[in-house]
Amino acid sequence: MHHSPDFLQALWFILLGILWTGFFVLEGFDFGVGMLVRGLGRDQVQKRMIIHTIGPVWDGNEVWLIVAGAGTFAAFPQWYASTFSGFYLALFLVVVAIVARGVSFEFWGKVDSPRWRATWEWTLAIASGAAALLFGVAWADFVQGVPMNAAYVVHASLWDLLHPYALLGGLTFVALFLTHGAIFLTLRTKGQVADRARKLARRTAPLAALLTIAFLIWTCSDQSWGAAVVVLSAIAVALVLLTPALLSGGTGRAFATSVGTIVVLMVALLAALYPNALPSTTNHAFDLTLAAASSTSYTLTVMTVVAIIFVPIVLLYQGWTYWVFRHRLGRDDFEGPFTPMAVLERHPVFGAKGVAGTDEQPSSKV
Repeated sequence: MHHSPDFLQALWFILLGILWTGFFVLEGFDFGVGMLVRGLGRDQVQKRMIIHTIGPVWDGNEVWLIVAGAGTFAAFPQWYASTFSGFYLALFLVVVAIVARGVSFEFWGKVDSPRWRATWEWTLAIASGAAALLFGVAWADFVQGVPMNAAYVVHASLWDLLHPYALLGGLTFVALFLTHGAIFLTLRTKGQVADRARKLARRTAPLAALLTIAFLIWTCSDQSWGAAVVVLSAIAVALVLLTPALLSGGTGRAFATSVGTIVVLMVALLAALYPNALPSTTNHAFDLTLAAASSTSYTLTVMTVVAIIFVPIVLLYQGWTYWVFRHRLGRDDFEGPFTPMAVLERHPVFGAKGVAGTDEQPSSKV
């Protein structure tokens, strides 16, 4: 017999959904920028510029994923157990892609060799695209369900997870994040890189819209999902269709629309999943509900108190990080010698003036 989740269980489902959504909004443009480093950067200076737009923040963005995983383990241990055991190979590939991205950031500038840099640029681009694809596949599988028995043991190979609906979800995430990253570059760069990023976003946005529409129509075609999922899907479609038009005007509005598309898409998927943690395609009597997957009420209460105390601190710190590194990067920021004192003098927080002792607005450096 399935029981409806109580208040704390529903609250933590929502909180975990917020963590996943925040991760996809922030790490989404990281993935997009990573995929574009080879395509938009024509020389070493431009590639350095592109990498440095996310260099100060990419590892902080991944904290959202770590906290989402830890929160799932603490709040819904059965969900964590079924997912991490049943999706073991897929999650292993996600970890490999994320680690490869981190290594690429660190190793790219270690050796002044075109072949060395090209190797890590390709690694960054492929790993970013693979991570986006696998996350999209995983969330499509979460929503549609996986083969699972009454003991909540998932019996699915990697190929069982790569069915057409899941692959469509993966391609949708790739297209959305690619567009999201291109729009982000229009906000964080200037000159040729920003111009190329804007042109690319205008081309990829219609593809992202087409894939999003197809993915959400397929999602809504299941009659067990209610009107809320249909309404949310319609809003997501409206937002993603609006993005190309806004690119002709202010890029800030286009970026806000891109963020809104990802947020509404995730809300629609979470609404389609609720009140389950993981549906079973073997038999819906075997669905893992939030109530069945949950920790005790005492555990959820303690977690809620801890979250109320520490989450605002983390949000303030991350917000401050983005504020410090908010300035647009241009070619002049990456040409010429770099000494520790030069970096400090040009830093928006520590530098007293702008570039080269003038009143020009200083830029971010990592």
